[in-house]
Amino acid sequence: MQPASRRQSHPVGALLWRYSPILLTVAVFSGVVNVLALAGSFYMLQVYDRVLPSQSIPTLVGISLLMFGLYAINGLLEFIRARIMSRVGTRIDKSLTPRVFAAVQILPLKTRGGGDGMQPLRDLDAVRNFMSGMGLTALFDLPWIPIYLAFVYILHPTLAMVAAAGAIALVALTIITEYRSSKPLKAAGQAGGQRMALAETARRNAESIHAMGMARHIQARYQTLNDEYLAHQLKASDAAGGIGNVTKVIRMLLQSAVLGLGAYLVIHNELSPGAIIAASITVSRALAPIESAISHWKSFVSARISAKRLGELLTAAGDADSDVIELPPPQSTLNVEQLVVAPPGQREPIVKSISFALDRGDALGVIGPSGSGKSTLARALVGVWEPMTPASAVRLDGASLDQWTPERLGRHIGYMPQEVELFEGSVADNIARLDASASSDAIVAAAKAAGSHDLIVRLPDGYQTRMGENGKMLSGGERQRVALARALFRDPFLVVLDEPNASLDAAGDTALTDAIMSVRQRGGIAIVIAHRPSALAACNKVLVMANGQARAFGPKDEVLRSTLQQVPQQAAPEALPRAALAGQSKDSA
Repeated sequence: MQPASRRQSHPVGALLWRYSPILLTVAVFSGVVNVLALAGSFYMLQVYDRVLPSQSIPTLVGISLLMFGLYAINGLLEFIRARIMSRVGTRIDKSLTPRVFAAVQILPLKTRGGGDGMQPLRDLDAVRNFMSGMGLTALFDLPWIPIYLAFVYILHPTLAMVAAAGAIALVALTIITEYRSSKPLKAAGQAGGQRMALAETARRNAESIHAMGMARHIQARYQTLNDEYLAHQLKASDAAGGIGNVTKVIRMLLQSAVLGLGAYLVIHNELSPGAIIAASITVSRALAPIESAISHWKSFVSARISAKRLGELLTAAGDADSDVIELPPPQSTLNVEQLVVAPPGQREPIVKSISFALDRGDALGVIGPSGSGKSTLARALVGVWEPMTPASAVRLDGASLDQWTPERLGRHIGYMPQEVELFEGSVADNIARLDASASSDAIVAAAKAAGSHDLIVRLPDGYQTRMGENGKMLSGGERQRVALARALFRDPFLVVLDEPNASLDAAGDTALTDAIMSVRQRGGIAIVIAHRPSALAACNKVLVMANGQARAFGPKDEVLRSTLQQVPQQAAPEALPRAALAGQSKDSA
């Protein structure tokens, strides 16, 4: 048995090992199928060497019925074998899909990304299709080639030598196919990923592209990537297809050579006429697996490359530890300790050694100029980006975020990113975080906490209004109000809002202030990243950031007063929220 670590590094190989009893059964079926495939050769041998000389009709009927029965069994086993392999492919897909889909979501949080983000799902399709197709069954048939050659050898050693030479030539062509097709297919996969990534970007930014006349430039860039992709695909197809045609020619030449050589041996009384036909059929059957393997070699190489990519993906993404002890819900404190954070794939930190502590009922406003690290801090506080150093930590009730699985942590986190992303579905689906078991009461309660209930019931279908992809059926302010309700769903302990009032009107600002106050009143902690001062109205503490560092932290009025005294009058408005000091809220408790 393989070591556990190795099985985890090669998920497809681990599943093949798990299903090895089934694959062994398929191998046994393949053995029987290949033995039964000799029935045609034996039949022709008996017809030419026994039936025709004796002119015995009962013998002909008997061996014909026997041949019919053997072929029926052969066909049944082929049918069963194909069904088993298709189900093995489906089981592998079902086993890997949750991990692959989770990795597709997690990997952008751990690496810089780039290319086609959906490539892993296409890789899984490639593995499943190969496992379910004829390519793998051809590999099961390859070990039986020596049996066919042995049968031909029994008929006559010279015929076996010719057949063996042909088999060696075909194996050599298989190796050449592997050498010439693997690199182009790998390059085609990379170019195809870039092509699809650009197409997805163009689709998501269709309005900007149309408004600014960028369509021709985007199309030209896509055409360049598409041409590169097609060139690699064409090179791989030419390699596999050209060698496949040579294979067919060699097989036909060998069949004819066996017939010609057999006729020569018959003339010299070294072979019977029936043996010529039997040898020709057997040689054709012996070479069929090689020819089939070469014809499916492109799918085999694609599946192998895909399996390797999947292994690397799952290794990089890691597995959620389902055995982690489930901690009690946080209800007291948030501690940020020497936090150092950089975007995935970068080494230069954006947030540098920030520390602060909040207690239940606190609301923290985070202010500072653009590029000061506010959004990076928000991502770290909710566990989206991980700290860079061992000394860095974000702790809820003393436990660092990595002591929760993402699913369990998510129950206690409410997050509204700067760029609001909503899902195709109803308003209720989005507020409920796509939880089909969510109750109507919980959904409505979240909407009311966000001050969005009245807005939602005025929509054409209320909570059942379909939003379209990314909420395109709603205005920017409506999307933010729905996203705020989603962040407040089921009263999470920590609520982090990044620019929550960017698209809100005065009524929306009031609703936001009330929502933050409701979090404080129920004993939660709210953190608001703000440029507009109105977002700080319900905050009792403020953190001022600049160049990724904390410049000031403490009660709101004290910090803002100190900041006003230190910052020159010409300071950028976003660095100096004067209106906040004027005080929509005087709560600095």
